[in-house]
Amino acid sequence: MHATPHAYDAIMPIPCGALGIRIEAGALAGLEFLPAGTPAQAARDPLARRTVREVEAYLSDPMHLWNLPFTASGTAFRQRVWQALRHIPPGRTRSYGDIARELRSSPRAVGQAVGDNPLPMLIPCHRVIAADGGLGGFNHSRTGYSLDIKRWLLGHEGVL
Repeated sequence: MHATPHAYDAIMPIPCGALGIRIEAGALAGLEFLPAGTPAQAARDPLARRTVREVEAYLSDPMHLWNLPFTASGTAFRQRVWQALRHIPPGRTRSYGDIARELRSSPRAVGQAVGDNPLPMLIPCHRVIAADGGLGGFNHSRTGYSLDIKRWLLGHEGVL
């Protein structure tokens, strides 16, 4: 279930649906994929407008490097996983197991942290795949809409 539109500081259409943008205390705090047809909502403040421009830049050029103040609340372990994700370059992937070995953890724990990522695209959780090359899950889902988004993002970056 998705938050109501007023919970966002902007909602913009993207090729695989819509994107809800949340700003908290002067930093980007949330990006949420929303279903196609979700009504757009104009940005409420300068950082939301800047985020819209950054998303548009990424959609125009998948190699675009994000430049936004952001905050991602989570445990120390989740922070370490999300930092590892930020080091995966556009157009490349890593497996859950690779990241788990790097962090001396388990693939399942890494998968949980990846699925709890509050800033998909900026913290590129879509670049994490299963060891066998399968897409694995996305936002704790292995089928349906979320997996379609992961496929679209990886295709946009030239991985698929």
